[in-house]
Amino acid sequence: MSKKQKKGIVLKVAVIVILIFLFTSIISGQIYMKKDEKKKKEEPGNAESYNLENIKAKSDSPLKGKNILFLGSSVTVGASSFGISFADYIGKIDGVNVTKEAVSSTTLVDEWSMMAFLSTGNGNSYISRLNNVDVNQKFDMVVCQLSTNDATQKKELGIISDSEKLEDFDTKTITGAMEYIICYSKEKWGCPVVFYTGSYYESDAYAAMVDRLVELQDKWEIGVVNLYNDKEFNNIDEETYNFYMHDKIHPTKAGYLEWWTPAIEEVLYEYIGS
Repeated sequence: MSKKQKKGIVLKVAVIVILIFLFTSIISGQIYMKKDEKKKKEEPGNAESYNLENIKAKSDSPLKGKNILFLGSSVTVGASSFGISFADYIGKIDGVNVTKEAVSSTTLVDEWSMMAFLSTGNGNSYISRLNNVDVNQKFDMVVCQLSTNDATQKKELGIISDSEKLEDFDTKTITGAMEYIICYSKEKWGCPVVFYTGSYYESDAYAAMVDRLVELQDKWEIGVVNLYNDKEFNNIDEETYNFYMHDKIHPTKAGYLEWWTPAIEEVLYEYIGS
């Protein structure tokens, strides 16, 4: 057998292995999604009483009529609450014009995600999607999720840049990606930028990301909704936690409405006029 023939066989085997991996990943993902869907439907925290049509609006919200871009992944999507997240509740309660640019499984770090593509049809990072938002659209604020996906996928944290120029940020690191998002949003829309974290769960990688975000707050004068480190916020009993959370990362509708939304609103009210 010639070297060329051997090379051809190796290539075919590699292609077959890749196809088998993709096929099994898709099947496994579908099985998990069916089980997860059943769990979501059975959760009291996802009851129909928490649907948007049953939520009353405030008459005097400082956010009323404002245009806010919400950038994120599954937590901003409302992946475990049938597509309803805090962003949608803020839209209804506070009369905000919401643009929700969120795709599950994507990262702050500017890398395309196969996992996101297989599950949603879109593997583009936060940065890639932000760059595709119409710069002529008016936004009064940009709210960005501190993605747990970057921690789970063990993306490099990186360092804070001495620069405030877009081209100087290493967007292949978490810190560089955050700085790019902040800088880009300020340059294109001249509006306040607010980052929000998830509620507490055990993760050294995510804890380091939260600490870095707090450091960036000083450099960029951004708003930070630090749910992760807020001991009073996280001080709820197990029964309430299980009612509010589908898992350690994703809230139910009730979790968003009654637990997360008021805390996020408080910071948005503070920064909307800044």
